[in-house]
Amino acid sequence: MSQQFTQQGPPTYGHWRKPRSAGLFGLGTAGTAFALFGIVVTLVLYMVWWPAAIVMLVVMALILGPLVVKDRAGRTGLSNLAWRIQSGQGFRKRQNLYRNGPTSLVPGGVHKLPGLLAPSAMYQAQDSYGRPFGMIHVPWSGHYTAVLRADADGASLVDGEQIDAWVAGWGSWLAQLAHEPGLAAVTVTIETAPDFGERLRREVDEMLDTSAPDLARTIMREAAATYPSGSAQVSTRIALTYKATTVQGKRRDVEDMAIELGTRLPGLAESLALTGAGAARPMTAQQLSEVVFAAYNPAEAADLDRARSQPGGHGVDWDNAGPNGGHEERRNRYAHGSGYSITWAMEEAPRGTVLSSVLTELLRPHPDLNRKRVTLVYRPHDRGTGANIVDNDLNNARFLESSRQRPQARDTMEVRAAEQSTREEAAGAGVVRFSLLVTATVLNPADYQQAESLLHNMSAASRIRLRRVYGGQSAAFAGALGVGVILPNHSNVPALLTEHI
Repeated sequence: MSQQFTQQGPPTYGHWRKPRSAGLFGLGTAGTAFALFGIVVTLVLYMVWWPAAIVMLVVMALILGPLVVKDRAGRTGLSNLAWRIQSGQGFRKRQNLYRNGPTSLVPGGVHKLPGLLAPSAMYQAQDSYGRPFGMIHVPWSGHYTAVLRADADGASLVDGEQIDAWVAGWGSWLAQLAHEPGLAAVTVTIETAPDFGERLRREVDEMLDTSAPDLARTIMREAAATYPSGSAQVSTRIALTYKATTVQGKRRDVEDMAIELGTRLPGLAESLALTGAGAARPMTAQQLSEVVFAAYNPAEAADLDRARSQPGGHGVDWDNAGPNGGHEERRNRYAHGSGYSITWAMEEAPRGTVLSSVLTELLRPHPDLNRKRVTLVYRPHDRGTGANIVDNDLNNARFLESSRQRPQARDTMEVRAAEQSTREEAAGAGVVRFSLLVTATVLNPADYQQAESLLHNMSAASRIRLRRVYGGQSAAFAGALGVGVILPNHSNVPALLTEHI
């Protein structure tokens, strides 16, 4: 992301690009190579036996046709067809249903997490400052994740110069991630939920002086009981996901990863102070279990909050943080525990330049949504890979421009933008892949349509085009939790193939 200053008005931001694969007729590199190979084979077959050449042409048309047709998000017809077949098989096998609890077949009768989080495990460790933190292990991807809780200051009553400094600090923090060895992804989750007032009541009860006048104590207790009414709680979490394998290919065990993450967390948390995130501190295993439990069981969040202050606590651990009773995934929505959710994925980032307040409307709490999570997923490239990406992107942009007899204005702008990216990367800027997931949760299935309309208006105000996740709502829900589920790493299609189609 680059920052652009003008003499008039506030600074604007933008210059994000979606890499394009060079190829003929929009086929991409892999599709073009297959087409050329098929033409050569067809010519050889024509010289040997012409009916075989006709069959080869039909096969090529059936394969290349879906590769040429693309939707608004750039996905090919072949990928959409493969997704429909795979998701349809899952629904026919009733893999969209999950039951847990004492009367289920889950070992131990616990409320185990479903889907991609089913094999995950939670460990408790300490960082180099002696602070406990929870470490989540997802065996399917071989990732270990630690989560930081941040007290973001917000932009209210803050000077524009300070906001610009925070944005610049955030860009520098993302650029530094390229130097983090083994870092797979960073997710930033901003969650809004009803504030039940338990924290304020506990604070008042602890600080209230028994010798104070009765009137003063009555006023304080009444304020603690009525002030949170209708208010929202906004929490910010930053999850750091690391690979378990080293550069040499050696796989590290749990103890090694606990030491590795415990050493790196303090420095990364302190550097967040320059980004406006406030004081960042690691989240414990119990806190992470509470967050996930409340997401799957939003109706029990108030009881969870009250039980936290009781002598025995609430007793929720990672093995019981799943949806009470299980879940049922539909093609376009998700019923889990006591909640009903819809998850959207970013189809297109805001076009052109934007202001620093571009996400304000999307992040703002809404009284008609019980819970809302906006999760930004950053996957930084190391320096060597980032340089190759911008160089290849520039070559592809020039090839696409030169392949047209009359280059369009968009092709010329693509070349100029790719050239600017190359210069910025050479000057020290980082190359980061980013995406966005939004989950809206309601307590009544009749409110599905209202939630969809609200999110549509919020995303439109932020100039972000969202697309509902079809056939993968439970996986997208887990990815939006910000606990180490990086969806591209769970894809059955190799990333190298998808990037060149």
